[in-house]
Formats: sequence, structure tokens, C-alpha cells
Amino acid sequence: MVKVRFAPSPTGFLHIGSARTALFNWLFARHEKGVFVFRVEDTDKERSKDEFLQEIISSLEWLGMSWDEGPYYQTKRIDVYRDYAKKLFREGKAYEAEGTLGGEKAIILAMPKGTITLDDLVHGPVSFDMNLQKDLVLMKSDGFPAYNFACVIDDFDMKVTHVIRGDDHISNTPKQLAVYQALAIDPPKFAHIPLILGTDRSRMSKRHGATSISDYRQMGFLPDALVNYISLLGWAPTGDREVMPIDEIIREFSLERVGKTGAVFDINKLIWMNGEYIRARKIEDLIPLVVPRIKESGAIRDDYDKGRLTEVVRLFHPRAKTITELADSVAPFFTDGVTYDEAAVASVLAKEGVKAKLEVVIAKFSSLKTFDPQTLETCIRDLASESGTKAADFIHPIRVAVTGCKVGASLFETIALIGKEKTIMRLKAGLAKALSKYDSGPI
Repeated sequence: MVKVRFAPSPTGFLHIGSARTALFNWLFARHEKGVFVFRVEDTDKERSKDEFLQEIISSLEWLGMSWDEGPYYQTKRIDVYRDYAKKLFREGKAYEAEGTLGGEKAIILAMPKGTITLDDLVHGPVSFDMNLQKDLVLMKSDGFPAYNFACVIDDFDMKVTHVIRGDDHISNTPKQLAVYQALAIDPPKFAHIPLILGTDRSRMSKRHGATSISDYRQMGFLPDALVNYISLLGWAPTGDREVMPIDEIIREFSLERVGKTGAVFDINKLIWMNGEYIRARKIEDLIPLVVPRIKESGAIRDDYDKGRLTEVVRLFHPRAKTITELADSVAPFFTDGVTYDEAAVASVLAKEGVKAKLEVVIAKFSSLKTFDPQTLETCIRDLASESGTKAADFIHPIRVAVTGCKVGASLFETIALIGKEKTIMRLKAGLAKALSKYDSGPI
């Protein structure tokens, strides 16, 4: 049976690269109907923190990557590592270091000479000149195991059949193969997957933007969209497909279709894909996602109008790219004031003739007995016809005055949902905003 593992160190938040590694392991296990193990490599006493571990667990759960075994903790297996190290020492394959720290002597493996060849499932045969390798520390003088020793013992004890990890671990492989050789046990199969690169093709880092899964979660990305996107970073399905449900990805996933070169992370592509997933969601499924964000902004309380909120979400549903963007678009419908984009005020409300147009619109809207989208559109188009101008000459300043920005959903549906009283109040506020900012010139 196939058995794989994801073994993070809780020394930081779960970042995109590690999440992609976890995902490839999880997909391989699910495709092969195997076992996915979650192991915590927490032997770095100085840097390992529980807050990082809890974030890693929360992020994996949010992404939908459930594990079949674990979590196992290396700090609870110190005696196991010590026993294996002492066995190698007794067999003359390892030696103790001179000097002590913490009351123990370090145990060091005498590295073999010659060449060790790895038959990597992604890269093919890779040979290592062991004459260039220094002897390997197994147990440090503080009593804790070294990384390259502990992971070998864990993988053997836990019967891991495949080690799927990033290319940056290739340099660790000859050290680990030497441990397997010294213990006279067969190593698992290795698959080193390409690193994730920024758009400049350098290794992805914080300078390329957000890197942790919790960052993307906060930014309003959906977990299934993020999983879909990162599954395509280094792996390609058959055919020309991008948006794929998780069951389909599991069915198609194979290590044979994992590439050898770095995969470029494009935030714009992720935003596009997230928008596709939002549009595929039912409105009632989006409401629980946007409500906490709108409450956080102070726009609504627990007694909000659920029907009205649903209608506003429905208005922006076709154009939203993230849950954050959707919540930000919905929130102003439940507030009295408007946050103005100063560039929009300057480029639209400051134009000559806008003052007169807004005054006419305020008067006309005030006289309307029906305030629905069709009535509003007819009203504006009639005003444009009567004044010999285009409807857009009215629509653009109305939008900025009422919403604070130059683009958005259907204007007439928007102001109908805002309501007559608030719309007129915002038109007056927008006019006052323009007048106060540009009172030195005509409007």
C-alpha cells in the first residue's frame, strides 16, 4: 500500500510551497487509495512554536487535506532515534564526537565513499559523489537527533513508501541514503517536485507578495480555488483544462505528469480562478462567508436584513474575484456615508457641468414615486435626451457620488437597492464633496 507523509517544522506559518508539497502527497495518497501521514518535525527547540503548529493544522484543515495517521511528534520519539544511533555505534558504523554539551556525546555516521545513485521519480537517475560528503551527525550533543537522521528513522518506522518533497531537498538525499545503507534497509521511492517561482522566475518569497496560506485565506480566496490553482503548479492534467473539481484532480493525479522545471506563481491567475469558483457558488453559500467580514467593518449587526443582504450579494456575485472584494462591495449598502476615491472625485465630479447635472438628478429622483431599476434608467435616459447629452454624462457622476468609485455593478440596480432616501442623501454628499474640494473653479 502507498504511504506518504507531510512533515512540516513548526518554525513558521504554512506557506504556498509547503502547502503544494502537502497537496501533492495528499493527492497521490488519495489517487492510489493509500495513507497520508501528518508528522511534526519539532526538534528545533529554539524556533518551534505552538502558534505555528496550530496555524499549520488550521490551514491544512481549511484546504481540506485530512490525514489518515498522526500527528506524530519527533520530540516524543527521542528514545527511538537514540536507540538506532547507538546500534550504528555498536556496529562500528558511527563514532562519538570528542567533547560534550548537555551531558551527551554526539554520535556521527562515517559516510561511505564512492557514488550513490538516486532513481528519482521526477528527475530520473541522479548520482552523488560521496567523497564530497562530510561525516553525518546523527545525534547532537544536546540529545536531539539531526534532521537527516530523524526523518529516515521516521519514514522507516512509519513504513513510508514514497517521499514527495521539493527540489531543495535533493541535497539532503545522499545523506539520507547513506543512513539507509548503514542500517541495511531499503529506502522509499523519492520524487523531488519543482520549486515555486515568482513571476521574475526567482524562488518565491515574501517580496513577491503573500506567501502563507493564512494570508490568502484572509485575502478572501476560497480553499477549493486555492487547491485547484496550486495543484497546477508543477503538475498538468491531460487536455487543456484549468478549473477542475477536486475529485477530478484526484482521479487524474500522477507523478508521471509532474514537471522538472520551476512553476511560476501568478497571483492574477489565482484571482481569476477564484472568481470562477465564486461564480460557481450559490448565493446562499456565499452569505456565511461575507457576513463576518461585513460585521467586522461595522456596516451590519446581528439584526441585519437578510433578504436585502442576499439581493446585494446577488448584484455583485457575477463580478467578484475574492470574498473580501465581495464584502467590500456589499458593505456600503448598509451604511449612510460613502468613502470616496479621491481620484474619481477629481476626474469625474470636478468636470464642468457636473454640478448642474447632479442638481437636476436630485430634483428628479426626489419626485419619483417608484424607485426601481427600470424607472431609474428611464429617468436618466430621458434627462440625457432632454439636455442633448449622452446618458453616460449623467451615469458616471451619479455612480461616483453614490458609491464613491468609478466602476461597479449595474448603476440602476445599485441605487435601487440603496434606496431613494439614501441615494438622494449620497448625491447631495457627493455634490458637497466636489464643491468643497474644487470651489476655486467651475463645476
